[in-house]
Amino acid sequence: MKKIIITCLIILILIIIAIFSFNNTNTKDSKENDLTQVKVAEVTHSIFYAPQYLADSLGYFEEVGLDVEITLASGADAVMAAVLSNEVDIGFCGTEATI
Repeated sequence: MKKIIITCLIILILIIIAIFSFNNTNTKDSKENDLTQVKVAEVTHSIFYAPQYLADSLGYFEEVGLDVEITLASGADAVMAAVLSNEVDIGFCGTEATI
């Protein structure tokens, strides 16, 4: 009788584990599909952009629904050209691109 009860408990525990693991995989897929893609171009890697790098590496962008792609462009003119041609959404460069 004890073997039957133990077997039933083990089966019940396995079913509960399977249900929770199935729910976790569905929420991950739905979160990945709901991310808004944002492309960022910058002239150089700088200490001034440290909060951006930290937020990217710690996953803060994903928590708020953003998929941020950070690219390095060679010069402010390349950043401005990328923004004007809609290759990127945000461009970080100095004032020399407008002058």
